[in-house]
Amino acid sequence: MTRALIQILRRDLRLALRQGSDVAVLVMFFVITVSLFPFAVGPEPVILARIAAGVIWVTALLATMLSLDRLFQSDFDDGSLDLLVTSSPPLEFIVLAKVAAHWLVAGLPLIVAAPFLAVALRLPADGYLILIAVMAIGTPTLSLIGAIGAALTLGARRSGVLVSLLVLPLFIPVLVFGVAAIDAGISGLAVRPHLLILGAMLIATLPLAPWAAATALRQSLT
Repeated sequence: MTRALIQILRRDLRLALRQGSDVAVLVMFFVITVSLFPFAVGPEPVILARIAAGVIWVTALLATMLSLDRLFQSDFDDGSLDLLVTSSPPLEFIVLAKVAAHWLVAGLPLIVAAPFLAVALRLPADGYLILIAVMAIGTPTLSLIGAIGAALTLGARRSGVLVSLLVLPLFIPVLVFGVAAIDAGISGLAVRPHLLILGAMLIATLPLAPWAAATALRQSLT
């Protein structure tokens, strides 16, 4: 079973890398959107530093949503999703492998780009490591929650809009505690409680999201 899941992960990564433009568009959206804020609010360093954490997190959240509708759609269109559902590994583990591939393609590049954008937004130096830590914990949670929305809207018209409407309210707790952790670190307050809550969200969604997404996929294919 482990070999089959690794093969699914490698397959999804190969397909994503063949369509490298999708990854580039995702990162460019992240970079360009964050870069627009200094033009909107002005170049004042104090203002930029104050909004840096929120701007980076909101933009990362929106960038993640751009790719969610394609999480299962290509497999659904070419019929390979039917084979995955009837294959020997449990569908929940297959979903988990696909979510891992999605995070490696959509989440990890955002984590790499975030510190450079933080420099542009004049984020205080105390916040850089915390920014990387909370994004490393929070972005997998976004991918897991997003998988539920992608499965629920599979085959629907305007699925991208529907996914956004479904998952955006569920993303808010990750956004709130992610920004709060960075602000706490900059202000010299305790960061650990916020990290623990983000970790608890990840631990909770790790088994629940694949199960919910797998259930939705079975319903979509019946």
